[in-house]
Amino acid sequence: MDVGTLTSLFTGLPVPQFRYFDTIGSTNDEALAWVAAGAQDGCLVAADQQTLGRGRLNRRWITHPGAALAFSLILLPKAEEIERMGMFSPLGALAICQALENMLGLASQIKWPNDVLLQGRKVAGILLEAAWLGDELQGIVIGIGVNVTAAAVPPQNELLFPAISVEEAAERPVERIALLKEILQSMFELRSKLIEPAFGQAWEQHLAFKGQWVRIEGTDNQPITGQVLGIDPAGGLLLRSSAGKQFTVTVGDVHLRLME
Repeated sequence: MDVGTLTSLFTGLPVPQFRYFDTIGSTNDEALAWVAAGAQDGCLVAADQQTLGRGRLNRRWITHPGAALAFSLILLPKAEEIERMGMFSPLGALAICQALENMLGLASQIKWPNDVLLQGRKVAGILLEAAWLGDELQGIVIGIGVNVTAAAVPPQNELLFPAISVEEAAERPVERIALLKEILQSMFELRSKLIEPAFGQAWEQHLAFKGQWVRIEGTDNQPITGQVLGIDPAGGLLLRSSAGKQFTVTVGDVHLRLME
């Protein structure tokens, strides 16, 4: 991955500027600082190696050289999109699903709220962060990490959820630049549908564990269990309790484990 190749890659895509790093701490941190400095909608930060990357709930996400995709897309939401802020994380997840299908014929699922699974194992994660100036939203950053090669998959003893690489699932080498372009194309295409009911329907069609019983672990509360029913209009996870009562878990404070 190099600047020249990326410049060619972005031809035809609405990416006005990009910043590429051989090594960086966090692409999201760089992107957030860029937003504060006046980045345009569609600007991108990408890196070959990420040493201080993070996932949800401040989990580490380390990217080794040549092994994965690590990038952050800057978007400046329109007024109507701000009302659908809960859909920007699944925008990234759904774009990855679509890219894997279009490019490699791989069927994937989304483990709510924003992890992408191949063969029931995590292949990608999304971290959405917002930049605010007082009460005014300056922009959002969609950070994405994709395990492309086997070297991107952490050791088994470090995993909170089983993981896989794109190449393992595809059973062949995968060009990272080509996959990045496919994901970005899908993100821009899907963004135009963000406020439409069809977007939520597409997310739900890719929802992992639907109809199955899961345990949900929050950051503070005791774990709860429920049967996965679907996604509500705001992006929350709809569940049914063992007593038959429906309830919703909000985005951003839980993670899933399929019950044995």
